Amino acid sequence: MTTSAPRNRNAVELRPDSVIKKFHHGNRGACEREWRALSLLASYAPGLAPVPHRTDLTAEEPVVVMSRVPGGPMRGEPLGDRQLGAMAAAVTELYAAVPADVLAGVPVRPGRQRHLIDQIHTWTPRIRPRVGGEVGEAMDRGLEWLARSGLEGEGAGGQSEVPPVFGPGDGNLANYLWDGTRVRIVDFEDSGLSDRPFELAEITEHVASWAGPPFDVDAFLGLFDLHPAERVRLPKCRRLLALVWLFLLSSDDPRHPRNPPGTAERQAARLSALLA
Repeated sequence: MTTSAPRNRNAVELRPDSVIKKFHHGNRGACEREWRALSLLASYAPGLAPVPHRTDLTAEEPVVVMSRVPGGPMRGEPLGDRQLGAMAAAVTELYAAVPADVLAGVPVRPGRQRHLIDQIHTWTPRIRPRVGGEVGEAMDRGLEWLARSGLEGEGAGGQSEVPPVFGPGDGNLANYLWDGTRVRIVDFEDSGLSDRPFELAEITEHVASWAGPPFDVDAFLGLFDLHPAERVRLPKCRRLLALVWLFLLSSDDPRHPRNPPGTAERQAARLSALLA
């Protein structure tokens, strides 16, 4: 998830058998993360993600060339038991793909817990005075919960007893491609060291999970056998991500809205339900 000012989209060129992804100047780190992820997955989970062909990290606009994988984005599509099962299988394979000794050398992904909390504190004095009604009330409840949640006292990545995994870093359902049989995953520019509760919250709380056809969150999460510490952490991560999304959706420019009217109010209701 990107929580800073909206960045320019990277240029993606789809060819019959390959994809060329050009990263804007200043996005070299994202290009490096994309290449690292594709290389790791090609070695440890072949077939799950595009195959890396070549990269140029020194170009003014760094580039990654990869194979084109079959399937269509799951965002905006009704997802039944088969699709949810295939998606759960794909992310389970992804999280466990990188061996522990290799994973130890992978940098922590961007946009983790500490960064999100710092971002919320930066946003609050600027955004909170501008919103009222149910959105403002939900925001206040979320901030009150955050203050007593204990998340701010944890390390940068969260609870140390939660096992690390390789995380894709973006829960947008558009990055999960369904071909009728299996799910493959694309877009790893924010990937890196993470944990399952945080990555699952990225998926369930992303606006893409509810802005279109409903995503059965309970059914999806029920497909994962989480450790006790992960089960404790998951609701906290969901609330944190939901609060971040409430700030993001509340900061929409009314003159040039990026989301349909009422989106922030719907997000406020989602956060309130998670806090209940």
